[in-house]
Amino acid sequence: MLKIESIKLPPGAGMAELSAAAARLLRVREKDLERLTVLRRSVDAREDVSVVYTVAAAVKDEAAVLRRCRSKKITRLIPAPAYAPPAPLSAPAVPPVVVGAGPAGLFAAWVLARAGLRPILLERGKAVEDRKADVEQFWSTGELDVTSNVQFGEGGAGAFSDGKLNTGTKDLRHRFILETLVRCGAPEDILIDAKPHVGTDYLHIALKNLRRELLELGADIRFESRLSDLTTEDGALTAVTAEGPEGAYSLPCRRLILCPGHSARDTFQMLHGRGAAMEAKPFAVGVRIEHRQADCDAAQYRRFAGHPGLPASTYKLSCHLPDGRGVFSFCVCPGGEVVAAASEQDRVVTNGMSEYARDRENINGAMLVGVTPADFGGEGPLAGIAFQRRLEEAAFTLGGGGFRAPAQRVEDFLAHRPSTGPGRVRPSYRPGVTWCSLWDCLPPFVAEALAQALPLLGQKLRGYDNPDAVLTAVESRSSSPVRIVRDETYQSSLRGLYPCGEGAGYAGGILSAAADGMRCAEQVYHAYEKELNHP
Repeated sequence: MLKIESIKLPPGAGMAELSAAAARLLRVREKDLERLTVLRRSVDAREDVSVVYTVAAAVKDEAAVLRRCRSKKITRLIPAPAYAPPAPLSAPAVPPVVVGAGPAGLFAAWVLARAGLRPILLERGKAVEDRKADVEQFWSTGELDVTSNVQFGEGGAGAFSDGKLNTGTKDLRHRFILETLVRCGAPEDILIDAKPHVGTDYLHIALKNLRRELLELGADIRFESRLSDLTTEDGALTAVTAEGPEGAYSLPCRRLILCPGHSARDTFQMLHGRGAAMEAKPFAVGVRIEHRQADCDAAQYRRFAGHPGLPASTYKLSCHLPDGRGVFSFCVCPGGEVVAAASEQDRVVTNGMSEYARDRENINGAMLVGVTPADFGGEGPLAGIAFQRRLEEAAFTLGGGGFRAPAQRVEDFLAHRPSTGPGRVRPSYRPGVTWCSLWDCLPPFVAEALAQALPLLGQKLRGYDNPDAVLTAVESRSSSPVRIVRDETYQSSLRGLYPCGEGAGYAGGILSAAADGMRCAEQVYHAYEKELNHP
């Protein structure tokens, strides 16, 4: 097989045009192309708009074709190494426990279950189908279930998001994760798109099928079961306490993969009390900014805006201010909506979500300001949580209760005057917004940074600082404010405890969290393997 890179085609071109372009580059007749497979697809909108492909081509006498075409775009295809799950072991007398059914926990449990270790998976929230009903009830009425919401439940916070699967790191586990999601019902496009996304609707399908697969492999999945305490002896884990529908119960446990998610504040407090080494870490806070998707498409695709052969446009922006503070976009959701993401009473939190089609009226993204422990106004590893809560409480108060979110037009925000209603951009947040001045709930240094950054980012993406763009507060859960310290064996200072994923401070999205879960599971596997070989 040969690999051909950087084949540029106009929007809407299909396989016929792609085959013709590949044959021209290879200097062969189209009928001599035995097979053509798309490996990667992206959109290049820097000059004129084009769709860029990398393909694998099968032709006769590859050596002769390579000598004849002499193009740097064409090389022999070297298959990437595939992930090999650990070989099965005998089930241990004390099974491993995984806490949290987000991406890290689910894929950690899969590795353990595939190896015959029969893990117990504890999740404080509900199965995704029940969770979906609770979340819709919250968005419709403002009635929050603190155990089943956008943060807690099967799939983690990513189950109500855009489902983006891009990452800045390389790991052979990533391809395995994508293939597993496709096998469980995610769109096949995620295997080739440069910026893959599943969408909330397809994520829910994939989660249910992944759950069935885990059960078939021997995993014991327990929903509505919250980790409430640890029992240790001589600094090592011996048992965990969980609180389920029928009350608290104890489980013998010598190895626990902890995937708490970034919002398990009670878990962080419990771990701190139990002496686990932890530290406050930098993260980012700010607002959701919302534009009309058609305006964003026009700014980026120009004459091709609205073309059916192009996806809804997205963006990635950042700038550094004179004081050294960074402001950047995060978790951009084309054709999506701003969602209520609170997990505690009397605190407003926003996030973004898209379905696979990305066909709603607005595009939204987090507009965030980097913060460090020096900004938290407190000491200790949990100072960032207290900082988050102050922001969320201020947003709840300014919103007027009922989980209504404070909102403001960009023009009014820059002019320091309250907004009285929307312009061309209609806010999508439910259960509703309260028009006001966000300067009344954001820390002054955050509001000033956003005000300085808006025109700078508007120079990078035309219309980003549109007067009618809507700012909705507060975005406070961009990542965990805590890191649970672990060593080279992935264990914390409490031996047998393996902190994992985004909530523990070791990942930054669905794909990287899932891969971190797999790495932790492999460490647990090797510990069991060592015991079997050296009892």
